[in-house]
Amino acid sequence: MKNYYSYKSAFGDILIVADDKNIVEIVFGKKKIDGSENETAVIKNAAKQLLEYFDGKRKAFDFPINPQGSGFQKQVWTALQNIPYGELYSYKQIAEIIGNPKAARAVGLANNKNPLPVVVPCHRVIGSNGKLVGYAYGLDMKEFLINLEKSCK
Repeated sequence: MKNYYSYKSAFGDILIVADDKNIVEIVFGKKKIDGSENETAVIKNAAKQLLEYFDGKRKAFDFPINPQGSGFQKQVWTALQNIPYGELYSYKQIAEIIGNPKAARAVGLANNKNPLPVVVPCHRVIGSNGKLVGYAYGLDMKEFLINLEKSCK
């Protein structure tokens, strides 16, 4: 059974979805979720940590997560969690880290399906040429997140 709860932030609504023990999805904006609107302890903790991050007071998250995806997607998302706060890697670097150096495009597709933006920091991945490319919530938000981390590093 999924529970969800929505919070207000400087970015608008943040919808946080959890199973019994873990955060499984974070959505910026509105989305219809099958489940119960219920502010569980794990959801409340995740919201607190996300809001601290956006205030520049938190650099890492320690709430339990369980993103749902394919084996390849989970491999990419695990690699993303190892990118240090305030640093940027290219899609090619992530492909090399996961042992599949020709999979840069597939890494981009996995990033696009990341159900836990910010927590699984796909915003820290840029093009090999150093340019900001692709972000499910738009390049303005990606740039904001990168600049937030640079200013709080």
